[in-house]
Amino acid sequence: MVLCVKVDLPLWCLFKKYNVSSIMKASNFSASTEKCWAIAVIKHDHGQSNPSLVVPSADKWIAWETEFPLIAAAKALRILRKGNQWKRIIQVAKWMLSKGQGATMATYDSLLLAFDMEGRVDEAEMLWNMILHAHNRSISKRLFSRMISLYDHHNVPNNVIEVFGDMEELGVKPDQDTVRRVARAFEVLGQEDKQRLVRLKYQSKWKYIHFNGERVRVRT
Repeated sequence: MVLCVKVDLPLWCLFKKYNVSSIMKASNFSASTEKCWAIAVIKHDHGQSNPSLVVPSADKWIAWETEFPLIAAAKALRILRKGNQWKRIIQVAKWMLSKGQGATMATYDSLLLAFDMEGRVDEAEMLWNMILHAHNRSISKRLFSRMISLYDHHNVPNNVIEVFGDMEELGVKPDQDTVRRVARAFEVLGQEDKQRLVRLKYQSKWKYIHFNGERVRVRT
């Protein structure tokens, strides 16, 4: 049975009654004495969760609220992410966005990661195109890195390079993981000259390692 629960009591009361596989610890959601809201897909002890009920249950949950519970929804996404509940992240994030709420880089990042983990590359691409159109000049390095990581994970080197091109055009400097993924994409496509240029331009000459309990800088 799927429930969306409103609680004015500490969450540990709820945990006694339900097996909450999608939530790690009550303390991660709220202090024990704080009034809080929970948007969570809860699996009853004697039944299986039904993902199709998430959105209707959430709609009922906010029906009488004067304001959208954005903070609680964001907390729910973080909890689900810690529990690797990718399908539920997709459901909750899509529900939030359908209400015109939560259109933040953190929500987009969680949704893109969930699409990646679920192998839903086409949906990730649709979301990415929307982000590019709506937030052209304010896309963070983190989101660019997330999308490049997704395409690299699913072996789409042409798209890795395309996203990297947008990144360069907007003047966003890639991190070292992204540089390695882009260089690998050029290598797969047989464009070794561009691979060398990317490494020469962006790859750091130094890296940090831990040695004898200290952080030490060494040449790559």
